[in-house]
Amino acid sequence: MKASKKTLASLIVIGFLLILAACGGDDSVNGNNEGAEEGSANKITIFQSKVEISDQLQALAKEYTEETGVEVEVVGTTGDDYFQQLQIQLNTDQGPSIFSLQHVKEAEKLESYLYDMSDEDYVANIAPNMELALDGKVVGVPYGVEGFGLVYNKDLVSPEDVADLDSFVSTLEKLNDEGINGLGLAQDAYFLIGHISNYPFSIQDDHFEFIDQLSAGEVTMAETPEFQEFGEFFDAIKANTKNPLDVTYDEEIGDFATGKTAMIHQGNWAYGMLEEYDLDFEVGMLPFPLNGNDKLAVGVGNNWAINGTKDESEIQAASDFINWLVSSEVGQRYIVEEFGFVPAMTNIEANDLDPLSQAVFEASNSGETIPWAQNYYPANVVPNDMTPAAQDFFLNEEMTGQEFIENLDVAWQKSVK
Repeated sequence: MKASKKTLASLIVIGFLLILAACGGDDSVNGNNEGAEEGSANKITIFQSKVEISDQLQALAKEYTEETGVEVEVVGTTGDDYFQQLQIQLNTDQGPSIFSLQHVKEAEKLESYLYDMSDEDYVANIAPNMELALDGKVVGVPYGVEGFGLVYNKDLVSPEDVADLDSFVSTLEKLNDEGINGLGLAQDAYFLIGHISNYPFSIQDDHFEFIDQLSAGEVTMAETPEFQEFGEFFDAIKANTKNPLDVTYDEEIGDFATGKTAMIHQGNWAYGMLEEYDLDFEVGMLPFPLNGNDKLAVGVGNNWAINGTKDESEIQAASDFINWLVSSEVGQRYIVEEFGFVPAMTNIEANDLDPLSQAVFEASNSGETIPWAQNYYPANVVPNDMTPAAQDFFLNEEMTGQEFIENLDVAWQKSVK
């Protein structure tokens, strides 16, 4: 049956309207998205592990949606098993657009899911050596930086007093004679041995390679000069300071704040407790001078990663969000003021930082840092294996620093078998 001219005309009009509708549909997907590049998706999801910024991240997502038209769903965690939950989501193809990773060990496990950010413009603004890299590719943008070292009372200690092993030892002895605890450690696993053990690893030429060799039994700490000197530092600490096994974190901070302790080995996070005291002295942070080290240990607790298995438009939308987060005035304000992070991006200004965070920020931006080698340790080696060895050292008055290092070798091998 032949169609009439009227029917053909109607079909042509309907077809034209459908084309217009289809074009309008494209606008509804990508339109009103001033902050995103053309062709990006209109919804992304974020799954991240720092529950303390969850509310602030929800508020940030709302502002981003209002500005760009791209919906951002923030998915919360339900417990301490964030990484396990993330793996389950990714394995069932229900993974988020953006997720957080703590360090390279986690990145290695999820390598097939990671988008290579190396060519993204915002990567150029990451502070030196603070990007999460895997096989030469940038796969994570840092939330912020943290650092640790010798937090010191400027009325009691000067930088030249702890510039090397000899000056460190003589300073502890002098303070001890004056009835002042020269250096405070605490009984918690990372405040006892986890953080401070970072130094002999991090000043190796290649700490990744050294740790791999150590785990394979190809080298030992006891035969490595940096660890031998580290044992001498621990000899001096045991002989001249308060036994850290008798000190809680709160007591460590309190003794320092009240002038009973001249230095503590802590990070910039400690200032949150220090500012609760009415300090009558200036506070600073110095490098731990193992082998003459003159740099702070600065690292990243969490990184933003993009799910590279998503379609191209969703990957683009995820990258647009991260770019906005670290580049826009709103995103930068959230990083510094709402999240309370020390920026890991050189294009972000940070005013009114506390003295410890300021020291970390300046070190990070300058690149004058040593890495957090602890991020490459075997899983749970600090609480399960290294901490008991450190406890034995401080309980046994006869044990030498060299014997302590030998025990750390045994503990390490136990953790990798």
